[in-house]
Amino acid sequence: MSSGQDHNNYAKATGTPSAWRGYLPAIASFMLLIGGIAIDQLAPQFWQQLWWRLAWYLAAYLPVGLPVLIKAIKAIAKGDVFSEFFLMSLATIGAFFIQEYPEGVAVMLFYAVGELFQDAAMDRAKRNIQALLDVRPDTANVMRDGVPVETPAAEVKVGDTIRIRVGDRVPLDGKLLSDQASFDTAALTGESVPRTIVKEAPVLAGMIATDKVVDMEVTKPFGDSSLARILDLVQNAAKSKSPTELFIRKFARIYTPIVVALAVGIVLVPMLIVEPYVFNTWLYRALIFLVISCPCALVISIPLGYFGGIGAASRKGILLKGGNYLDVLTKVNTIVMDKTGTLTEGVFAVQEVKPAAGFTEGRLLGVVKAMETHSTHPIAQAVLKHPQGDAVSEATNVEEISAHGMRGTVDVTEVLVGNARLLKKFNVSYPAEVDAVEDTIVVCAIGGAYAGYLTVADKIKADAKETISLLKAQGIRDIVMLSGDKTGITQRVAAALGINKAFGDLLPEDKVTRMQEAKKDPTAVVAFVGDGINDAPVLALSDVGIAMGGLGSDAAIETADVVLQNDKPSSIAEAIRIGKATKRVVTQNIILAFGVKAIVLILGAGGLATLWEAVFADVGVALLAILNASRMR
Repeated sequence: MSSGQDHNNYAKATGTPSAWRGYLPAIASFMLLIGGIAIDQLAPQFWQQLWWRLAWYLAAYLPVGLPVLIKAIKAIAKGDVFSEFFLMSLATIGAFFIQEYPEGVAVMLFYAVGELFQDAAMDRAKRNIQALLDVRPDTANVMRDGVPVETPAAEVKVGDTIRIRVGDRVPLDGKLLSDQASFDTAALTGESVPRTIVKEAPVLAGMIATDKVVDMEVTKPFGDSSLARILDLVQNAAKSKSPTELFIRKFARIYTPIVVALAVGIVLVPMLIVEPYVFNTWLYRALIFLVISCPCALVISIPLGYFGGIGAASRKGILLKGGNYLDVLTKVNTIVMDKTGTLTEGVFAVQEVKPAAGFTEGRLLGVVKAMETHSTHPIAQAVLKHPQGDAVSEATNVEEISAHGMRGTVDVTEVLVGNARLLKKFNVSYPAEVDAVEDTIVVCAIGGAYAGYLTVADKIKADAKETISLLKAQGIRDIVMLSGDKTGITQRVAAALGINKAFGDLLPEDKVTRMQEAKKDPTAVVAFVGDGINDAPVLALSDVGIAMGGLGSDAAIETADVVLQNDKPSSIAEAIRIGKATKRVVTQNIILAFGVKAIVLILGAGGLATLWEAVFADVGVALLAILNASRMR
């Protein structure tokens, strides 16, 4: 059967009524074949002359055989003599030559049916991916003078405001202008739980508004949306062939001429050593050999298996840049992970509030929040998001002291908010426990007295611990965590997750050094998992780079081999599982094809198999392999 790049013209089985027209040649051929066989068995006298029987079976042959003959001629004209079309044409013409008309028609008929099944399977796999990702509406409701005007999405300009109604898909990338809203992100991440997006936060094409009408400002043109890039990535993934695919294609180019030469040998060599020699008998055996030897099952089922694996991963929010990475994932035995944004949320939050004697949590939080409103530091933003704290007056006379913190006035009282060095600078005594805290700390003094501290830390992702357990169960022998965070914090997170090797206080170049150390073992196949933004050098060093995609961030898609759209660490284990499942299906198909063909080849050479068995060994095995590969969907 032809490869995915060279589908035949019988028809694309799209499921529409018009698609059935593609089956008409096969149906006509089948009816004529059955009629001819019935006449052969029940009324052989019907064939008064040989040409009448030949004409009947020729009429059965041409609807399915003519397209293949034309393709064989075109392939020969391009220099590709030993194609599968040539094998099928040679075998069936030979069958007609020795007057085995029904078998000649049957070979080509079942070959045509196999092509239809192949086209249907490949088209279905492509449609599944297309339907999964290409969910951008063609139009957008652009606000013109306060009124939504339906406009082709391709004509919407950056800066335009568009309105999204409940249940509508977002047509372009933008930022939310409404206060907040809930969006279904399943098309991008595979998650069924809606995501709440706040004002000014990014909204991506393909999301669905779930709770209210919202307005958003367009930030990217239609063709440059995150979803457009993702769709392009998945569609082009099949172009990166796996080593198995490349081997089979090279194998087929060498194998087919050898098969033809052996078939010629089956006809001619017995002429020298067999007595009596009957030409038609040995030609028949050679034809059986040709039909059995056609590498159809391998040529189509293997790429279909990888294509199915890519599609299955896409539905889980896992984007692969090629089938070759599915192969690499099955061999990974060492995983190096960044901590922040991979195993942790990458978002700071207040973990503990420790007021000193004479102060309450509410008072401490209220004063610190009043001061932090004057800072844009991520730690300040984490403090301000904390829901608790007493109401206090606005901080005034705020002065930022570099590398220390801030000094200001709250409720007519001098306040210091920052690190322990700030309190030392102003000679404010504090407990020794403050210096022993490993987490990021915000210390406060009110009216010259130590008032307490807050700890701010990154939160471990909900599925991070489960991920480590899954990876160990999958046979990953080494899991290493790297972080630029303090060594103490890094070690604590590693202990909580069950990771034995963890290194903190690392600069980007230190991470490269650690990756090089991991790769010194010649048996190590190393995957690196990071955010795809700051970790480009380490991603490049790894055998397979896996990025937390952040709903399709530019840097992640550019630098990584695998992008996890849902940012879940457990998707790492899922990607490895899909890779192994794909490899298993492909291996099964190879064993099935070679096993059955080898058995029937031996039987055919010994005269114990007919062209009917050969048809099963070729087309039947191909269909079984296609059905097996289709399980990956």
